[in-house]
Amino acid sequence: MTTDLLTLYRIFQRCSGVTIDSRHCSENDLFIALKGKSSNGNAFAAQALGNGCAYAVIDDPCYAAEGDSRFIKVENALEALQQLAGYHRRQLKTKVIGITGTNGKTTTKELIAAVLSQSYKVLYTSGNWNNHLGVPLTLLQLNAEHQFAVIEMGANHPGEIKMLANMVDPDYGIITNVGKAHLEGFGSFEGVIRTKKELYDYLREKENTVVFIHYDNPYLMNMALGVKQIAYGAGDDLYINGNTTDSSLYLSFEWKEGREGTLHPVQTQLVGEYNLPNALAAITIGRFFGIESEAINKSLEAYAPQ
Repeated sequence: MTTDLLTLYRIFQRCSGVTIDSRHCSENDLFIALKGKSSNGNAFAAQALGNGCAYAVIDDPCYAAEGDSRFIKVENALEALQQLAGYHRRQLKTKVIGITGTNGKTTTKELIAAVLSQSYKVLYTSGNWNNHLGVPLTLLQLNAEHQFAVIEMGANHPGEIKMLANMVDPDYGIITNVGKAHLEGFGSFEGVIRTKKELYDYLREKENTVVFIHYDNPYLMNMALGVKQIAYGAGDDLYINGNTTDSSLYLSFEWKEGREGTLHPVQTQLVGEYNLPNALAAITIGRFFGIESEAINKSLEAYAPQ
């Protein structure tokens, strides 16, 4: 007999965290046994329990020790991980910002998190842990103290952003850009556009959502029809607008709010003028959620890419 989602969630709530690696178990973790191309996590379930995990979720019952209730049987461990993450996210009042794009999403995510962290408790994706495994593992780190989550979503084939968005259930979204790099899994540039647009499609169907959008990118503007937009870019009348003042070594720029706002100079540790939209995106989100301008500037100047 397999375990249902609500029972699994109650088990998760008794645990300290979730791991998919039997070699890296903290005391009282929940181990989820995933199958890979060349490995079977079920075979390491007993090892995970021996290394301190409280329970092991398996989808091959032959690896369960007779009478040991620490082995939790499910139909599909990967699906259980993803469903558990989606359910957990929906139990909390955390505001969730979903981010995707061809380029710049990791830097933009970290800039947004740096800005929001000036006033809020923020969880954000570690590194580029943005796939069908990294996203649920990130969501399962959420707790009631987190006021915001910034979740990066990557894709290498159509439908992947839709699947991740259904799990993440974002309230806000940003697509950094759409480009012609990494076309292999998408078939064409149009395939890239359709896949990234899946984030906007999800937000369009959900009430009270907002997208933060680079107004100077015509592809993004066309994709976002029918969704409430907060725009940033070069135009004087945009919510946040700015321009590069120097990019010979590190990016320096100035920005303001709307046409009449105070002009703010910022000296970053980012290389390349292409990072200007990423910085403007973080400023836009920061101001939208009430972060003071000086705090935003300090966080952008202090951010050092790893």
